[in-house]
Amino acid sequence: MADNLFSNLEQQPPVAADKTPDPRAAPLATRLRPRTLEEFVGQQHILGKGKLLWRAIKADRISSIILYGPPGTGKTSLAQVIANATKCKFERLSGVESNVADIRRVIAIAANRLAVSGQKTILFIDEIHRFNKAQQDILLPDVESGTVRLIGATTHNPFFYVNSPLVSRSQVFQLKPLAPADIETLLRRGLKELDATATDEALAFLATACDGDARKALNSLEIGVLTTESRCVTKAVAEESIQKKAVVYDADEDEHYDTISAFIKSMRGSDPDAALYWLAKMIVAGEDPRFIARRIVILAAEDVGLADPQALVVAVAAHHAVEFIGWPEGELVLAEATVYCATAPKSNSVTTAIGAAKGDVESGRTLEVPAHLKDTHYKGAERLGHKGYKYAHDFEGHVVDQDYLPEKRTYYTPTDQGFEVRVRERMEKWKQLLSKKPH
Repeated sequence: MADNLFSNLEQQPPVAADKTPDPRAAPLATRLRPRTLEEFVGQQHILGKGKLLWRAIKADRISSIILYGPPGTGKTSLAQVIANATKCKFERLSGVESNVADIRRVIAIAANRLAVSGQKTILFIDEIHRFNKAQQDILLPDVESGTVRLIGATTHNPFFYVNSPLVSRSQVFQLKPLAPADIETLLRRGLKELDATATDEALAFLATACDGDARKALNSLEIGVLTTESRCVTKAVAEESIQKKAVVYDADEDEHYDTISAFIKSMRGSDPDAALYWLAKMIVAGEDPRFIARRIVILAAEDVGLADPQALVVAVAAHHAVEFIGWPEGELVLAEATVYCATAPKSNSVTTAIGAAKGDVESGRTLEVPAHLKDTHYKGAERLGHKGYKYAHDFEGHVVDQDYLPEKRTYYTPTDQGFEVRVRERMEKWKQLLSKKPH
């Protein structure tokens, strides 16, 4: 009986369904996607009138390009603008959903279309960084031959996450977080679409709090309108509607390396305020405190050096402290070490000295240890000529005139910064003292 029931169900004709999506059901950010270049907001550094990409779109001369930037900056919207402007056939794949078979199918159709009608194909691949190397390699011959023109969109640095041959055959355009003024323009469009209102304070808050992410701003506005009976978004409603700010920061990608780079360069540049800001960003984003501490230790040796030897002591102490304190109290330790190193006098004389010495060892003939410096703690050393060493503490000023290299080399030159002034004075005193002694 059960078999008959299932059999009857299978024989029933499928219920007709309207597959046309209701545009009103789409999120506000989707409904407001620009259709033309004139409707596109922001990214004037690449889309300003007369700019290369603007000219290419207007002339329908798009070559293979890669659009790179954080979420909500308009990568997909820009691809849609290009789709509307071009006479080429526009095909779309997703780095998340599409597979090798999908790629081969689209390329085969594009090749046939080009052969039969001469119409070219633009292939848009959203989140292209999600394709593995093999999938990206499949694209290469047809991109190179012109069978398809590639538009790749990615939030990841294409120079790291897209195959080099594809990158070399494409122009890379970097999209930046939208300015608050651009976000406000989009929010006002959103209010018209929603037939709602908002206070200037609410719009200004959303435009700032979204961190340049248009999608986040528009989605927050929509939530605010739909959950407010008056359909008027105030600042209080806006604050409730937008989620807690999520700092754009990937533990092993661009933001991680760019932020730590800014942190180090701010300390090296003696700007404690900038250094503290980048430190705070890493703390809020959940960076490993030990990683931050290690970078401070390196900077203390590399950039502060002997201008303030205490900086290395402070940095190492901070590293040890965060090991057993962790977050959140560890941020106080790191902040202290950061400010100390940022405000310390700077010298890279030790860094350049060891670099120069290593360069000589690696590129030149290795110097032999002078006989009087060789080990004498074994029987027969003197018979090998290991003799003549002068013990420095037996001489005035605890220095003695003898060669420590078989030929003269100078690597370390103290600067006029901080403690190195005293080091320089001491070395000058030794030089004067030795010049007065008979050889």
